[in-house]
Amino acid sequence: METMAGQRRFFQLDEQWCIVHVPERPNGFALFLMGDGDHFVNEQTSFWLEHPGRRQWLEDWLERGYTVFSSHLYGRHWGSPKAVRLARQLIYSVLKSEIVNQRIYIVAEGMGALVALQLLGAMPSQIRAVAMINPCLDVRAQLDYEQEHPFVYRRMVREIATAYGLKEEEVPEAVPSLFLSPHDVPVTIWQLAGVSPYPSALHSRKYEQWMKTTNNRVRVVYELPEKRRQLARQIGQFFCQYNELP
Repeated sequence: METMAGQRRFFQLDEQWCIVHVPERPNGFALFLMGDGDHFVNEQTSFWLEHPGRRQWLEDWLERGYTVFSSHLYGRHWGSPKAVRLARQLIYSVLKSEIVNQRIYIVAEGMGALVALQLLGAMPSQIRAVAMINPCLDVRAQLDYEQEHPFVYRRMVREIATAYGLKEEEVPEAVPSLFLSPHDVPVTIWQLAGVSPYPSALHSRKYEQWMKTTNNRVRVVYELPEKRRQLARQIGQFFCQYNELP
């Protein structure tokens, strides 16, 4: 099927729709997109195709030659084990089916960063670099924060219970905290001021501080919301630093 640049194909893994975009001029590297709670992939389209701003980012990365792939990942997964398992399964599927380097790039937005963080712990040797945008990195800290917003708190409890297979009353005690694993993968976090539901002090800044002792290539970049359109270019430039083989 033709897209703005190359081909795309839809397929299912564990009944979850996935999509792979193959650029017209591949650079040999794959990029895994992990979205926030409004992210979706179905049998015909995806959030990144339907949202004008994200589509522009996608076009930029395809023009740079990245083979871009993504999955529905069970919707609002909050970093659940089954979402992480499916993400790993999708990575191996793409590496087998596409002609790309075995070490991938990741772009993770919002709660998508919860999956990316666990992949950094489970398979760091297969990840070339990670870009995060307004990430959620600590489910427990976010749940505690939302206690000040009762409606959002109740919805989050229901979503976590569904994602993790818990009873709602079990969620406050069972919900995980920050997924911390030492690694040496370059990670840049773009934090847009005033537009994220995930406070930097609870997520980005805390992660950067913890990683300082083991990985000096983890950093947070603070940007104004009007700089959002430039993020694809900035992320592309960040990834280009690590395009050397293997």
